[in-house]
Amino acid sequence: MSDFLPCVEINPAHATHSIVWLHGLGADGHDFEPIVNELNLNHPIRFIFPHAPEMSVTVNNGLSMPAWYDITTAKIDAAQDEAGIKKSQQAILALLEREIERGIPSNNIILAGFSQGGAIALHTGLRYEKPLAGIMGLSTYLPLVNSVANEVSDANKQTPIFLAHGSYDPIIPYPLAVETQATLNKLNYATELKKYEMEHSVCVEEVDDISHWINRVFS
Repeated sequence: MSDFLPCVEINPAHATHSIVWLHGLGADGHDFEPIVNELNLNHPIRFIFPHAPEMSVTVNNGLSMPAWYDITTAKIDAAQDEAGIKKSQQAILALLEREIERGIPSNNIILAGFSQGGAIALHTGLRYEKPLAGIMGLSTYLPLVNSVANEVSDANKQTPIFLAHGSYDPIIPYPLAVETQATLNKLNYATELKKYEMEHSVCVEEVDDISHWINRVFS
């Protein structure tokens, strides 16, 4: 695949690790760029923040916006856009492979995302055929849950998964995060779910926990 998604990159000299971090619906690659300076990290890490393509989103009256897949109903885990999810999966796989070609071993790469981007990170990371250092899903859920058991790759069966969620999230309700963790635990993944007193956002305490988790999985 020669056409990569456009990305915001934060690229230190002599990067030894990479984090590919996907934004949420209607945002872009700049959304999580400011968080890098708030993280307290132990390694020179290249951050890749791809921009999702523009598409018409049914639940938002068909308005065109950056999106990883279409959402057709307010109940986010119903009537899912399988074709759109799989198309984004392929685009993210291409970015992961490019990082490996740039000299970062797959087990020095974290795949992360917020909200809709987190759903793609979970979907893609579980199916990726090379071992990742970790998978991080913030304020998100596991999409296409009925197919996951048959499609997961053994390569990431030992990969730690960090989930973080707001207890008052009106967009992706907290019980969906609990269901996501239960599904992953049933498949014997090592998961961690942190709950914060917030809505559909990121808080200071969470940023601190993200820093500790990244340092741990990259240690």
